[in-house]
Amino acid sequence: MNQISLMEEEWTKTVFEHANNLLPYEDLETTEFNGRRQYLTPEGNTYPSVTTVLSILSEDSIAKWKLRVGEEEANKVSTRASRRGTAVHEVCEKYLDNDPAYRAGYMPNVIENFMTIKGVLDARIGKVYAQEVPLYSDHLCLAGRVDCIAEFDGKISVIDFKTSAKTKRKSYIKNYFAQEAAYAIMWEERTGMPITQLVTIIAVDNLYGSGPGHQVYIEKRDDHTKLLTETIDEYSKRN
Repeated sequence: MNQISLMEEEWTKTVFEHANNLLPYEDLETTEFNGRRQYLTPEGNTYPSVTTVLSILSEDSIAKWKLRVGEEEANKVSTRASRRGTAVHEVCEKYLDNDPAYRAGYMPNVIENFMTIKGVLDARIGKVYAQEVPLYSDHLCLAGRVDCIAEFDGKISVIDFKTSAKTKRKSYIKNYFAQEAAYAIMWEERTGMPITQLVTIIAVDNLYGSGPGHQVYIEKRDDHTKLLTETIDEYSKRN
C-alpha cells in the first residue's frame, strides 16, 4: 500500500464490543533494579518483567548482529524499530477502543503499517476484554503488560501486535509465543478465565507491493509453556 492509496482509502471504522473490567486492581507499581523492570503486586511481591526474563532467548543472536553491523548502527536501528512498534501498537489500541481519532498525530509510515493489519482486526477480533493491562502470576513469579485480551475467530485469546521489516519465520519467534503463554497463565490466575489460544499479528513492511503486508500466527498455549518455564529457571539461576 503506497501513500496515494492511503490517501484514497475509505476509513471505515469497526465498532468493537468491550467487556467489563475483570481485574481487581487498576495498575501495578513498577521499579527498576540493575536496569531491569520489576512489578510490585498488591500482595507486596516483587516480580521481574516477562520481557526481561525472556530476553535471554535472543541475547546471542542480538550480540552477533551487533558485532556484524556495529554498536552504533545497531542502536539506531533498534531505536527506530522500537519507536515504530510502539506507535503502531498505540494506533491498534485506539482503534480497538473505538477512538474515532485513532489516526491523529501519527506519521504516514505508522498508519501504513497499521493499514496492513486493519482488515485482520475488523474481520477476526470480537469482544475485547482488556488492553495494555498489567498482569502477574504467583505461580510463575512473573509480571508484565499484555497488548490485548480479546476474542479472535470467536475464541478468547492473548493477542500481541508486532512490526517487522521482513516476514518472520515461526522458528525465530518462539520468544513471542512463550511471552503470550505467560500472559495467558497470568490472566487465568487473576480472573479465573482460561485462555489457550495465542495470536501474534505482525505488520510487515511491504516495500515492493509483493505480499499481504502482514502475518498471523495462531498457537496453543500449552505448546510453549515448557520453553517459558525453562527460561524462567535459567533466569533464576543467573540472578
